[in-house]
Amino acid sequence: MLLCDALTGLVVTHLMRTLIKALGLLRLNLSRQIVYLIFTALVFAFVYAFVSITLEEWLRAEPETVKGYTTANKVLRATYGTFLFLLIWNLIYFTYHYIVKNRTEKLDKMRLESLVKELQLKTIKAHINPHFIFNALNSIRALVDENPARARTAITELSNLLRSSMQAEKQETTPLERELNIVKDYLALEHIRFEDRLRVEYDIDEDTLDQPVPPMMLQTLVENAIKHGVSKQVNGGLIRIISDFRADHHELIVQNTGKLNGSGGAGNGDGFGLASTNNRLRLLFGSKASFEIKDIDENTVEAKIIFPVHML
Repeated sequence: MLLCDALTGLVVTHLMRTLIKALGLLRLNLSRQIVYLIFTALVFAFVYAFVSITLEEWLRAEPETVKGYTTANKVLRATYGTFLFLLIWNLIYFTYHYIVKNRTEKLDKMRLESLVKELQLKTIKAHINPHFIFNALNSIRALVDENPARARTAITELSNLLRSSMQAEKQETTPLERELNIVKDYLALEHIRFEDRLRVEYDIDEDTLDQPVPPMMLQTLVENAIKHGVSKQVNGGLIRIISDFRADHHELIVQNTGKLNGSGGAGNGDGFGLASTNNRLRLLFGSKASFEIKDIDENTVEAKIIFPVHML
């Protein structure tokens, strides 16, 4: 008789699980799931009790303790005991699927957020690239008639920039040393236009050269420093590029002659290039990175990026 009870229980729980899936009860909200959890446990407890008692009577295998009861009474008593068992079974089943569903939804959300982040980065990069191309082309065009040899060198520098920009579309970060080479090519092109009015200094900690930085970000800061700072000065000015470690962070700094929000200023930070710098840092490093641009004295503007050190 125990074997019959076990087989009956197995069939009943299998049918209950099949019904739960067929009716889509696992897709309902939590409050409705609880109602159906209790209801299905009660219905199938009655089914199990009815089948079990019927088999016992048919096989004459009733326990001595219940032989004096009517069939209806025996079914009700068995339903109560079975209901508690099936309710616990349902709780375990629903809880398991709730956890799995919640975990799947979180993974799907993470994948979606990652995709959105990737699309945002690509969109931002696509807007950054034309800035330096436009300036470089203007510089080369002005040089073609005056100094063809220098123009040919400038074309090589521009091709390096174009190649780097295309590679940037496929990368989230690039070594600082490579980014500095891009900036040097850009500054070489700008030097054609500004000549002695553009002076450049580098203060680079060699240990930072392998550190990953967002591609074209340093170039954007340098371009901003020239466009809003040096180019506004009658006598030109100085661009100073600094890279150093501070505690567990990497500091990347561009200083330029000029005054923020004033004549010969570096802009107010609302332009697309600087706005994209903030956006890219947020997307790549979250709250661990920061960007600020400010006056550090009467005639010098400083743009500073701070982000976590990458342990190589």
